[in-house]
Amino acid sequence: MADFWYRCAVATVPRLVYGLSRLWFATCTVKVREEVSSRAFLQTGDTAIAAFWHYSFFFLFHYFREYRAAVMVSASKDGEYIARLAQLMGYVPVRGSSNRAGAKALRDMISQLRRGNNCAVVADGSQGPARKAQPGCILMASRSGKPIVPFVWAADRTLIFKSWDRTVVPLPFATVVLRVGEPLWIPPDITKAQVEIYRRELEDELNRLYNAVWHEVGRGPHDEVRERNGQGKV
Repeated sequence: MADFWYRCAVATVPRLVYGLSRLWFATCTVKVREEVSSRAFLQTGDTAIAAFWHYSFFFLFHYFREYRAAVMVSASKDGEYIARLAQLMGYVPVRGSSNRAGAKALRDMISQLRRGNNCAVVADGSQGPARKAQPGCILMASRSGKPIVPFVWAADRTLIFKSWDRTVVPLPFATVVLRVGEPLWIPPDITKAQVEIYRRELEDELNRLYNAVWHEVGRGPHDEVRERNGQGKV
């Protein structure tokens, strides 16, 4: 019986979420802030690896849905909801994480890059710790020859969930500011020590952008603030 209800939920919930999100986010105003080098790279039309923190995935799924991209999604049962939602939005879901089917997922993502697809990776993984970069996308960039482009967003009015990453959803009619960092190029055949160096560089850049974008919307770090005017929490 539990499997029956799970199958029903997986078949219906992603469709409901997809429809609601299109209506919800259509009311938001989006302002994009690009580094000079990121703007120049994006204008080339070349493929890249988009990296972002887990808290921000839901809005970014919506924002980038018109781009041809593969996204890494957890291999867990709960990840099936996200995989179905990704498919509805036009993405190619690749199942795997640092704990389950990680090596195969990494190979599949590299294959997608070589086919001319962009890839999107949650830099802090499916289980965290929050805002601590994992090495997966560094290896992906090294083996594919494609750069990592960091993306971070914040909004002046948000709904913040009490999850491990404090998942954020902009409230209707919110102003969303999206910051795009400089492309990070990783040399091929890097050593384990070099992986750690670049991992820290990516983490520092994402957190630099994170602090800047939340400051721009007049808010402190979303995972430290408490409930106040203009902010909801569930």
